[in-house]
Amino acid sequence: MNQLETDVLVIGGGSTGAGVAWDSALRGLHVTLVDRGDLATGTTGRFHGLLHSGGRYVVKDPASARECAAENQHLRRVAADCIEDTGGMFVTTPLDDPGYADQFLAGCAAAGVWCEEVTVAAARRREPRLNPRISRAFLVADASIDAWKTIWACVRGAAARGATVLPYHALVALEVEAAAVVGATLRDTRTGEERRVRARCTINAAGAWSGQVARLARCHVGVVPGKGVMIAMNHRLVNTAVNRCNLPGDGDILVPIRTVSVIGTTDVPAADPDDIDPTGEEIAAMMAAGEALVPGFSQGRALRAWAGARPLFPKSAAGEVSDTRDVTRSHSVLDHAQLDGVGNFLTVTGGKFTTFRLMAKDAVDLAVDKLGTSDSALACRTDSEPLPGSESRRYYWIGARQDEMEAQGPDDTWLCECELVSTRDVRAAVSRRAPGQLDDLRRSLRVGMGPCQGGFCAFRVAATLHQDGHYDREAANGSLRSFIEERWKGTRLLSWGDQLRQTRLDEWIFQGVLDLEHLPE
Repeated sequence: MNQLETDVLVIGGGSTGAGVAWDSALRGLHVTLVDRGDLATGTTGRFHGLLHSGGRYVVKDPASARECAAENQHLRRVAADCIEDTGGMFVTTPLDDPGYADQFLAGCAAAGVWCEEVTVAAARRREPRLNPRISRAFLVADASIDAWKTIWACVRGAAARGATVLPYHALVALEVEAAAVVGATLRDTRTGEERRVRARCTINAAGAWSGQVARLARCHVGVVPGKGVMIAMNHRLVNTAVNRCNLPGDGDILVPIRTVSVIGTTDVPAADPDDIDPTGEEIAAMMAAGEALVPGFSQGRALRAWAGARPLFPKSAAGEVSDTRDVTRSHSVLDHAQLDGVGNFLTVTGGKFTTFRLMAKDAVDLAVDKLGTSDSALACRTDSEPLPGSESRRYYWIGARQDEMEAQGPDDTWLCECELVSTRDVRAAVSRRAPGQLDDLRRSLRVGMGPCQGGFCAFRVAATLHQDGHYDREAANGSLRSFIEERWKGTRLLSWGDQLRQTRLDEWIFQGVLDLEHLPE
C-alpha cells in the first residue's frame, strides 16, 4: 500500500478544505487535501454564487453579518478574478412587511454593512424588470463569485507550494493510535487502489458530511444538513443580485452568475446530505416566488434545478433544530482532544462560502498551535496574498470570453456556443489537469451549462478528447453517457415550454442519431 507523510491532512475538497490547503501551504506546512469526488462537487458547487455583503443576516444573525461584511472585502482583494462586481439590492415588495426596511437599515449600521437607500425610480432604472410595486430599495455590496474558479485557484496555489491534492480518493478509515488520529486510509475511486496518509494533524472540513467523517474516529459533530433548492434561468433577468427586504425566506434572492440567473433557496433539514433531490412542489414554489421580484418570472425558461446541503451547526447545548433558518451561519472549529479525548483531530464546520477564508484561518491557527510550531513566520497571509490569476486585482466581467474568442481569431473552433468555450479552451484546461470526466471540464469551463444542457457541446468535447488521445473509445463513450445522464437529472422536472422542446431535441440527438445507450464500450 502506498503511503504519504504530511503535516496536515485535510478531508473535504470544498471551499473550506481548499482554503485550509491554501492557508497551510502559505505558512510552509506540507498539506494533503483529499475528497471522494472532484473538488467542489458537494455544497460548494451547489449554491447560488452570491458573495454576501452581510445584508441578509443583519437583523436575525448580526454576528454572521459582520463576518460576511469583512470577508467580502478580503475576497475582493485576493480573489478578484473570481468575482463579478454586480452589486446588490434589497427591495420591499408588496408581499413584505414594510416595517422591516427600517430594521434592516438600522441592522446594517450596527453590523458595519455598507448600505445606501435609493429611490424606487433609481432602482428600476438600474433593473427595469423589477416589480414596479416595490416601495423601498437599498444598495449593498453583494457580488457574484465563481465557486469552482475560486477553489481551483486555492488548490493551484497550494500545489505550487508543495501540497498534495487527491480528488477521487474516498476516506476508508481514520487511523487512531494512543487516543490520537495519526492518519487515514484512502481508496482511489477510479482504480480501487488504496493508500495510507500519515499526518501530524487531521482537519475534518467535510461540511455537511463532517459528522460522518468524525464518527470514523468515534467523535461526534452535531452538524445538521440544511437542504436548499435553486433554479437556473436561461439568461440574466437581472444584472444585480436582488433580495427581498424581509427576514430570509424561500425564493427571495435572484443572483446573476455568468450567463444565467439563479433563484434560491429553500431551507429545510435533511436526514442525508446525499439524498436531497429537488421535488416538483419545491420547484413550483420557487418559480412562483420569483414573481414577487420579477413579474413574469414563472413564464421564463428554467434550465436546471438542483439542491445543496448546508452544513448547519447548532450551538445550543441540546443541538436540536426545528427550523434551520434559526441556526446561525457563523462557523465553529472543534478540538476533539477536548470534546472527545481524541488528539490531533479538528473539525471546522458551519459558516458559508463567503466566510471560507476566515474558517480556514481559524482552523489552521489551531492546527499550528497543536503542532507546536506557532511563531510569527507562520502567521496567516490569506487576507493579503492574491490567489493565482487575481494578482492584477481586476474583477471578472461578463464579456471576458467574447473578448478572448475575438482575439483568438477564426482558426479556433467553438465547442460550446452557449458558454463560448473553444477547442483551445478545452485543450488548455486538459493541459492543467487530466480530463477525468466531462463533468470535471464542465466545472472548469461551464461546458453544457447553457440552454442546450450539453445537447450540442457534449459529444463535440468527447470527440475532441478522443481525437487528442486523452480518451480511448470506452472512456469517451462512458464519459459522454454519464454526462448526459447527469444533465437529465437537473432538467427532468423543468421540462415544459421551450425547455421541453430543447429536451426533446437533445433526446433525438443522443438517442435517435447517436444511439447513446448502445454505443460500444
